[in-house]
Formats: sequence, structure tokens, C-alpha cells
Amino acid sequence: MLLALCASAQTTYLHCGKLIDCVSNNAQSEMTIVVEGNRIKEVQKGYAKAPMGVAVIDLRSKTVMPGLMDMHVHLEGESNPKSYEEKFRLNPTDVAYQAEVFGKKTLMAGFTTVRDLGGSGVNVSLRNAINAGLVDGPRIFTVEKSIATTGGHADPTNGVRKDMMGDPGPEDGVINSVDDAWKAVRQRYKNGADLIKITATGGVLSMAANGQNPQFRLEEIEAIVAAAKDYGMTVAAHCHGADGMLRAVQGGVTSIEHGTFMTDEIMDLMIKKGTYYVPTISAGRFVAEKAKQEGYFPAMVAAKAAVVGPQIQATFAKAYKAGVKIAFGTDAGVSQHGLNAWEFVFMNEGGMPAMEAIKSSTVTAAALVGKSADLGTIEKGKIADIVAVDGNPLADMKAMLNMRFVMKEGKVYRNE
Repeated sequence: MLLALCASAQTTYLHCGKLIDCVSNNAQSEMTIVVEGNRIKEVQKGYAKAPMGVAVIDLRSKTVMPGLMDMHVHLEGESNPKSYEEKFRLNPTDVAYQAEVFGKKTLMAGFTTVRDLGGSGVNVSLRNAINAGLVDGPRIFTVEKSIATTGGHADPTNGVRKDMMGDPGPEDGVINSVDDAWKAVRQRYKNGADLIKITATGGVLSMAANGQNPQFRLEEIEAIVAAAKDYGMTVAAHCHGADGMLRAVQGGVTSIEHGTFMTDEIMDLMIKKGTYYVPTISAGRFVAEKAKQEGYFPAMVAAKAAVVGPQIQATFAKAYKAGVKIAFGTDAGVSQHGLNAWEFVFMNEGGMPAMEAIKSSTVTAAALVGKSADLGTIEKGKIADIVAVDGNPLADMKAMLNMRFVMKEGKVYRNE
């Protein structure tokens, strides 16, 4: 009854035992957040008395924070031993039903905003359905289909029979020239993408031998960045190997995803250019573990996973110490959806203090998606994306796993 009341009430008072507003670096005790419609109207000290008939949600035993943001997910699927055959067996409608389930899991884990960094286009439809209130899920910024080169990571025909390979081009997100680059970006825009992703180096899960080699020429990356800028979009670059990663940073991409074999030179250049780093430690640990399980991955993939997976957390630790700008991201879909908060634990293990880890998923993530005016902190006027956990994550990062309350745009989706 309380859940239904709070979801529909015009004004709601949240009584917060501890509040991490992500404006200051300290938690505040005994605070009240007043939500009106989908915005935060006020943040007050003490447990303010609500007017007659106004809903009050008791979070006095919880730690309250802004809605969390995961900057690297793939909501259309989730790794499993049959993943490689599923692309031949599942229809787009099957993928859509899966994506709806994974989106809801993500929201219930406290992640009210995500960047979906590559799928078939179902991710655009999921975003639209969530925005229309047809299904429950996080706010999605999506790339629609990643842009690759022929035979590169994200070429959709890698590993299939030769008579089925064909020669995918810019419409399919595969390029081999500057002109192709412009066409591919414009096609993503036409298809409804919010931003662009390129696979600047080889990858782990693709059926291709090399997981680290550079896969775009510098002029192709520069063309993609220029085209994206024309259409008001940023560019995320999947990178494992150093050569392709350096080209991506030189070419002006907005963020480096994974960054496995990042060098000191690349870190220095990222700091100079303001390039974000999205580590995805969760995915690295997941693939490294599954590489040991016979038959989980094809042999070619398992060999790459065993090398790349264990390195990501160490690279994160080094990049953090160097001062690279870090935004939270998991690569959920490689790792399991709904377990995104483990990334906080892994970041903390890598040397990032708890408050900075939380801010990487709020303040920094909001800046990365260009929504700092609306998201990332609990302040008057911001969109009412608010979550709460049991325990104190500033004392024990595993408290982030104990999600108990989720509000997105003033509507309560979880209240335990």
C-alpha cells in the first residue's frame, strides 16, 4: 500500500538516516529530501514533518544516495555457454523480452541510468519503451550498434560460415574508410543512437584471433569523432591493446572502455585531453574465471580471456593513482546483470576510496553523459533519482550490494 501511495503522490518526504548527496565528501545524518513530481524540491536538515496527506518514506535506517549510473552495459543479452549459437536462434522479439528483464534487474540494483554500448538495435526500442512508461528500466543512453572494421571486434559476421559472411558495410556498422566512417555515424543517428561506440582494438568475446591489435586508422577515428560532433554525440572506444588505444585518444574519443593494457603515455595523454576511463573490472574478473571452465567459451575466446581478464583491475589501480578521470562501468551483459554494484568493491580493492567510487557512478558519470545539470547529486532542482542501501558504504563498500530503495524520476520502484 505504501509503495503504491508513494509512486503516485505529487509530493513525498524521504527521511534519511545517512545521506551521501555527492556534493560534499561526507555523509550527513538525519536529513529530509522533499520530492515534488519528478524533481527534488528541498533538502533539509532533520526529519521534517510532512503536511497532512503527504507521503513519508522512512529511510532512517538506510544510507541514501543519488541514483547510480553504469556507463557500460549491454542490456540485450547475458553471457552463457550458448551465447554463440543464440545469435542464430533468437529472433529480435526474443532479444527484446530478454532485454526488458535485464533492464528491470539493473534498475532494481539501484542503477537508474546506463549507457548501453552495443547491441542489435533492440536497445533503442527498449530505451523508447522505458521512456514511454511501458516497461520498467533505467534511463538509457545507447549506441545502437557499435562501429567496427571488417573482421574487427563487433563485425557481426565474425566466426560464421563463409557463405553467410557477406561484406557488411556502414549500414551494418562496419567501415573501411573515412567516407564509410561518416556514413556509419549518420546511420547510427538515423537508427536512434544517442552516442557512438567504436571497437578501436580487438576484443575478448569476438571470434577473432587477436584481442589487442589496433583496428582503425587514426584518420578513420578522427572522422568518426568529427561526424559524431556534428550530430551532438560523443564517442566511446572499446580498447584493450595500447596501439589502438593511443590512436583512439589521439583521435579525440570521449571515453576509453576497458583500457586493459593502458601505458603511462596513454594515461598522460588522457589526463591532458580530459578523456574518461571506464574500467569494467567486473567483466575482466568474469571472463578470467569462465576461461577456466571447460566449454564455457570457444577455445579461441578462452585463450584471450585468460590473458586480458586478470589485467583490468591492475590497470585501474595504476590509472587511478596517475589521476585519470574514471567513470563507473561494468560491461554487464558480459558479467551478470543486477550484480553491477560489485564493481564498487573491485574499485575499492584497487585503491579508490569509497566516496570517490560512489562519485564515479554519480557525479562523474553524469558529466560523461552531459547531464550534470539534472543528475549525479541530491540537490534542489535535480531529477529525483534516489536510492538507499542497508549499512554504510563509506565504512564497508559491500553495503552497495544491499540495495533496498529505488526511486527514479520521483517514482518508487523498490521499497523494502
